[in-house]
Amino acid sequence: MASSHSSSPVPQSNSSDAFFKKEVDSTKRFRPVQSLPDVCPKEPTGNPSDLRDSPSLVVDQQRWTIYHSKVNLPAALNDPRLAKRESDFFTKTWGVDFVDTEVTPSFYLPQITKEHFASYQQEITPREKVHERCKNICTPKDTFDRTLLHTHDKSRTDLEQVPKIFMKPDFALEDSLTFNAVLPWSHFSTAGGKGNRDAASSKLLQEKLSHYLDIVEVNIAHQISLRSEAFFHAMTSQHELQDYLRKTSQAVKLLREKISKIDKVMCEGSLRVLRLSLTRNNCIKAYNKLKLMATVHQTQPTVQLLLSTSEYVGALDLIATTQEVLQQELQGIHSFRHLGSQLCELEKLIDKMMIAEFSTYARNDLNRPLEDDCQILEEERLISLVFGLLKQRKLNFYEIYGDEMINTAKNIIKQCVVNTVSQIEEIDTEVVVKLADQMRMMNFPQWFDLLKNIFSKFTIFLKRVKATLNTIRSVVFLVLDKNQKTRELEDTLQKNSAKESVVDSEVAYLTHEGMFISDAFGDGELPASQRNTSPNSEPCSSDSVSEPECTTDSSSSKEHTSSSVTPGGVEMMIGDDMKLTDLELVRLANNIQELLYNASDICHDRSVKFLMARAKDGFLEKLNSTEFVTLSRLMEGFILDTEQICGRKSMSLRGALQSQANRFVNRFHEERKTKLSLLLDNERWKQAEVPAEFQDLVDSVSDGRISLPEKKPTATEERKPAEFLIVEGQKYATVGTVLLLIRIILEYCQCVDNIPSITTDMLTRLSDLLKYFNSRSCQLVLGAGALQVVGLKTITTKNLALSSRCLQLIVHYIPIIRAHFEARLQPKQFSMLRHFDHITKDYHDHIAEISAKLVAIMDSLFDKLLSKYEVKAPVPSACFRNICKQMAKMHEAIYDLLPEEQTQMLFLRINASYKLHLKRQLAHLNVVNDGGPLNGLVTSDVAFYTGNLQALKGLNDLDLNMAEIWEQKR
Repeated sequence: MASSHSSSPVPQSNSSDAFFKKEVDSTKRFRPVQSLPDVCPKEPTGNPSDLRDSPSLVVDQQRWTIYHSKVNLPAALNDPRLAKRESDFFTKTWGVDFVDTEVTPSFYLPQITKEHFASYQQEITPREKVHERCKNICTPKDTFDRTLLHTHDKSRTDLEQVPKIFMKPDFALEDSLTFNAVLPWSHFSTAGGKGNRDAASSKLLQEKLSHYLDIVEVNIAHQISLRSEAFFHAMTSQHELQDYLRKTSQAVKLLREKISKIDKVMCEGSLRVLRLSLTRNNCIKAYNKLKLMATVHQTQPTVQLLLSTSEYVGALDLIATTQEVLQQELQGIHSFRHLGSQLCELEKLIDKMMIAEFSTYARNDLNRPLEDDCQILEEERLISLVFGLLKQRKLNFYEIYGDEMINTAKNIIKQCVVNTVSQIEEIDTEVVVKLADQMRMMNFPQWFDLLKNIFSKFTIFLKRVKATLNTIRSVVFLVLDKNQKTRELEDTLQKNSAKESVVDSEVAYLTHEGMFISDAFGDGELPASQRNTSPNSEPCSSDSVSEPECTTDSSSSKEHTSSSVTPGGVEMMIGDDMKLTDLELVRLANNIQELLYNASDICHDRSVKFLMARAKDGFLEKLNSTEFVTLSRLMEGFILDTEQICGRKSMSLRGALQSQANRFVNRFHEERKTKLSLLLDNERWKQAEVPAEFQDLVDSVSDGRISLPEKKPTATEERKPAEFLIVEGQKYATVGTVLLLIRIILEYCQCVDNIPSITTDMLTRLSDLLKYFNSRSCQLVLGAGALQVVGLKTITTKNLALSSRCLQLIVHYIPIIRAHFEARLQPKQFSMLRHFDHITKDYHDHIAEISAKLVAIMDSLFDKLLSKYEVKAPVPSACFRNICKQMAKMHEAIYDLLPEEQTQMLFLRINASYKLHLKRQLAHLNVVNDGGPLNGLVTSDVAFYTGNLQALKGLNDLDLNMAEIWEQKR
């Protein structure tokens, strides 16, 4: 549509270059607009600028023109030529609310005022004045521009007379609306006598359309006149272009003939050689594929043959290799489409066979006769099974062995009981059916022998289990070691390959002058010599077709095996296809080691149940000390043996032993405490004779070591009982209860030596026993409880002195007992020794109370006698005679019981009490030390008292210091 194009304001010029060049002139007021591009370029004239600036549809087809512009809605709404918006046009479509509204100013934009442009105006004003002055001096040469603009304005004014409907791109008279708009029917109506007026209107319409046609034709002619030069230039260029095309066609034909000759002479022969070589290699590959297919076809019979000889590892390796070949080399072979699934099912069958085989092996290994032979049963078979299970990732196979261990432990006890019961004639198995009831009918020696037999069988059982599990662990560690070595080798090969790749690249570059093999030949057209040097190359020699080594087996080239030797001396091959991580192998090794610990726990648990079954009727609690010590030593020995075999302590049997030991300690203590209580209740607190066996018992305690001497019946009958007990050179007068108490104390200490686990309990019980003796003896003697219990008439000074000496004997042995227990306690248990310190203090306090009681007896006597004392003749007075008599009786009662030092100390305290009472009486009688008659009488009585007291045995050197009876003069 030329008319639509002509509506654009295009400037015109007589110059041909004015349409294509843009003049850079700052003095021009208007910038010329380029016209529409020519269809053909301008004829070359040798000027580079002409070629560069001339527009062309070929060159400038992507350049933007005015025809690319679009009119959008905002542009229509903001038309500056409209004085006011035609509100009825918009409101009738979008509603009455579509009106101008005030736009809310943005908070993010500042308010711009004239003050913001003040600095700019001050700066630009001088420049503007200079510019206006230059314009006045130099008048602009815009004649051409004005003429162009005048022509342009006139054309635009003429075109504006043409209705816009004719300018639409979709203008078509076939459209009824368009036709009615162009030719209204009102101009052609003849009704109503208006024919003349309608004819005039039709004529006027025809003239108007003719006028529109003239305007359009004039503008078209004007546009053609503007492009006449370009039209003739295009016609000229068309002839030259045809010449160029003819020459180019001849050159192409000549080139094709030369290429055809070169192809026949140089390429066809070489390509034929390459095709024949490729065909030969393909034939070799096909032959090798057929050989490989024949080998794979024999996989299932070979696997069956290996399984018949229990070669599970070999069968699994063959299946894995075949699977890999099927996936890599024989993928897509129709005849083998079911072989992969068949091999998978066969592999699952092998898994079940290996698990069943391992279960059978474990049963046979654990249930064979328990002799001293701890050799591994069929070590090669075990190693093969373990490798197969590891290869198939059946890492829980050790649980099967653990279940068999539990069953075997039960059977060991059951078989031992049956064998022992069958040898005892007293047990009628027909009457007593249950094994537990038969076992309870045994006496201690028979039951002890049975337990000893069970422990020996368990020891052999654990040794056998340890040997088997060590072999399994050695296999696991060999696989782990192989994995680590393989990983190190791969790292080394990667480093070496990286270095070799650099060297090979340099050699290839030098050999092929910068062209590598992959650049010189296609992947499928490599020369045979080079293709055979590649890592996955096929043999190329003529003899290679018949050689079996030509069989392609990617898995065999990748797998490497290494030889290893187990601790038992069995050599085995380890492949690289063990897909187990180091973490899994280490965890499996730990689980196998834990299984050995579980074996120890199982033996201990079964032993505990055996003990508890025998202890139901209180059999173990009724054992005497010797029997329990023997049982304890047997159990301790078994516990130490299992710890040495398995390397870990099992606490169940030790706990059961400790529980029985606690019950034994309770019964042991209650028996002796009851015995001591009965002895004290029947004790009359008289000095007892010391049998020779008790003297030997005391003599056996030397250097802090406590041990019960062996009984010597013959020697004991010849020796007579002694009056005193000799302990480290000192005589101790004791009662029979204390002699038995010493023996009981030594039994406690000896029991600790025999059963070390009860040391703390025995210490607590012994402390309780010593405290009981101290408190009960205090109640009977000091508290006069013996008067009611035994029927004594009175508690004499002899009873008190004897009780004190007995307490001293016990105090003498407390440090020895403390040292004995301290040597057997752990350092963290030393705090329990404070019980002995408390006991020692209590005993010393008791001894001091007895001494105070003896002094108090004499003190009350002095108070009674001296309160009636009168200073008169005869001398000595009856009071002093009576006092000396009582002092002699006191001395006679205690001298043989207490050591001489204690006797002297006791009489010093009695003398001090005597002097206190005498001094008080003399002060009451107003007798002073003035040398008078009364003083002489008192001095004579005191001399009588002093002489009698010092005449007593052991008191001759006693310092009485009688001068203290007189009041000191102030």
